[in-house]
Amino acid sequence: MINVTKTFLPPIDDYNKQVQRAWDNQWLTNRGELVLELEEKLKDYLSISNIIITNNGTIPLQIALKLLGRKGEIITTPFSYVATTAAIVWENCTPVFVDIHPEYLTIDETKIEAAITDKTTAILATHVFGNPCNVIEIEAIAKRYNLKVIYDAAHCFGVKYNGKSIFDYGDISTCSFHATKLFHTGEGGAMFAKDIDLQHQLFYSHNFGHKGVLAFHGLGINGKMSELQAAMGLTVLPYMEMIINERKKVVAFYNDKLDFSKLRGLKMRNNTDWNYSYYAVIFETEDQLLRVERDLNENEIFPRRYFYPSLNTIEYTKGMPMSISESIASRILCLPLYVGLSAVDMTKIVTLINENLC
Repeated sequence: MINVTKTFLPPIDDYNKQVQRAWDNQWLTNRGELVLELEEKLKDYLSISNIIITNNGTIPLQIALKLLGRKGEIITTPFSYVATTAAIVWENCTPVFVDIHPEYLTIDETKIEAAITDKTTAILATHVFGNPCNVIEIEAIAKRYNLKVIYDAAHCFGVKYNGKSIFDYGDISTCSFHATKLFHTGEGGAMFAKDIDLQHQLFYSHNFGHKGVLAFHGLGINGKMSELQAAMGLTVLPYMEMIINERKKVVAFYNDKLDFSKLRGLKMRNNTDWNYSYYAVIFETEDQLLRVERDLNENEIFPRRYFYPSLNTIEYTKGMPMSISESIASRILCLPLYVGLSAVDMTKIVTLINENLC
């Protein structure tokens, strides 16, 4: 069976050595030695100054919206994983969708201003498959209207834009360290803010609001990463160069062998150092996609319709029609991409796709 992704598992002995440290310390949670070490190593690897690692990738979105959304209208993209929109609704904010760019697949920044009202408090945009939004123009719009900017950068571990970490853009950026991601801690995530006061709010918000043992800065929730999660992260991190190089080879193979006369891929924004996190292809029609998907599935190959459906069509969002997002969502497929995908398997995938393009 070939799935759309496969978790990279480092040598079990390497992981056990990290877990043994937690056993020796008799400390499994509440920001122990391993969590603190992982944060420092990630700051160095990502060339960033601030990071708070968390127990999953959705909690950072919820905390960001709690702090910056203020139960207002949040301008957002309909083309993202459901967690983006669900977090908005969960935090009693209102999603206001803006359609996407047909090639970059990120929120169309030229349509944002028309969606702003006196109830708008923030923009929550997704860097799609590691492809950055137009962060420069979004920042300019936010400044003109005194709005906050949150980026769902779940797919962006290691991505740089204009020579600096993508996590350095926006008031708050978030990332996922889920087991299916490029870098993972089994389950986990992170949040980033350059402003020191906002970073302080993020920190106490992910730890029940604690100010020491007996006092509180304010309202908080439990977003802390465990030592066992951090142990996985510390074990995976040394393999990142290999992981990216292996995924890069798969991407190169697809780029070379797929029939792009009847397909198109994701257009990367200029000045982006990409991380090879996902490989998406867009078909001419949904029928074409379904035919390819059916043939792949019959051969035990399972790509994913990612992202589908367009989030403005989900019942609890009650969104307006978004013609580009709805069209792309119906025709896009993410192909298998992971360390260990063999040339034989890649050839089989490409052959089955090309044979069904008619």
